[in-house]
Amino acid sequence: MSELVYDGVAMAGRQLRRVRNSPGLAVLTQLMPVNMLLFFGYVFGSALAMPGQEYRSFLVPGLLVATAAGGIMTGMFQAAQDTHRGVTDRFRSMPVSRAAVPLGQAVADLVVTTVGTVPLLLVGLAVGWRVEGSAAAAAGAVGLLLLFRFACTTVGIHLGLLTRSEEAAGQLGASFFVLPLLSDAYIPTGNLPGWLRTLAEWNPISAVTTALRDLFGNAPVPDGAAWPVAHPVLGSVLWSVVLIAVFLPLAVRRYGHC
Repeated sequence: MSELVYDGVAMAGRQLRRVRNSPGLAVLTQLMPVNMLLFFGYVFGSALAMPGQEYRSFLVPGLLVATAAGGIMTGMFQAAQDTHRGVTDRFRSMPVSRAAVPLGQAVADLVVTTVGTVPLLLVGLAVGWRVEGSAAAAAGAVGLLLLFRFACTTVGIHLGLLTRSEEAAGQLGASFFVLPLLSDAYIPTGNLPGWLRTLAEWNPISAVTTALRDLFGNAPVPDGAAWPVAHPVLGSVLWSVVLIAVFLPLAVRRYGHC
């Protein structure tokens, strides 16, 4: 266990130095959700009528969760890049715990995400979003967000180790951009056709988004929703735990056979 912790910290440090050495990419990545908030909030917000609610307050939690889901793309590309360039082979030839490499990458991503969430929250406050719930509930919302990001990153790491190609990872990662669109991150699902509403509400992003809106006090849990959205906090935890329990062991196993 101590070896895993020591090696995991070393691998996380390596990933953080990787981010530090590419500050331009990190800044662009963090600016994207801010730009989306301003675009959706002011362009779409003026066209969307939401009774009793301001659209930007509805949008900020959705963008936070959509950004967390981007861990799939980030984890996939970084893992594929290391595999494609032979870094993974070098690690495998060293006396390093097999679990430390994917786990270190996921932990480092979590640190970067925690720091990168601050600008989006500040811009959200500047455009009118407010935390209407208690401080404890808001802290719980942030905890759920980071747990979901960690889960998505483990999914991406496993897929990146499978693709073994930066180009393939980039193309496959782009396809995951549609996931937030098939959820309630940007629009309420209540008026969607029956089959599409069911699909959107069983999307893990919808459960986490609804949980954040509820905990932040921005919107109540919708009536008549599917189970994960009707019980958003429990649904978010279960989705995240299942994803981690499935994909983290798969990533460790795949790393051992790259």
